[in-house]
Amino acid sequence: MKSYRTLADALDDLRKRGYDADFEQQSDCLYCSDLDLRLYEEEFRIDEVYRFVKGSGMDDNAVVYALTSPTGVRGIIVDGFGASFKNNIQT
Repeated sequence: MKSYRTLADALDDLRKRGYDADFEQQSDCLYCSDLDLRLYEEEFRIDEVYRFVKGSGMDDNAVVYALTSPTGVRGIIVDGFGASFKNNIQT
């Protein structure tokens, strides 16, 4: 597994490696609006996980998941944790 200095570095490299679908978490699935695709828990595999912690506080921290569906769709979901994290990271 690779090591990245920043969240942006991880997202850039994962996209270069074919993880180009952007997923967001919904109540019962992951959803990619560009593909109008829903993946339920049993329908994807998590290939890689990267955690980014900024400073000593819990603000603006994130976890990046690279995932693959059985049909070959490869994508990314960014999950934030901390009081001020915004779930709309743009790259």
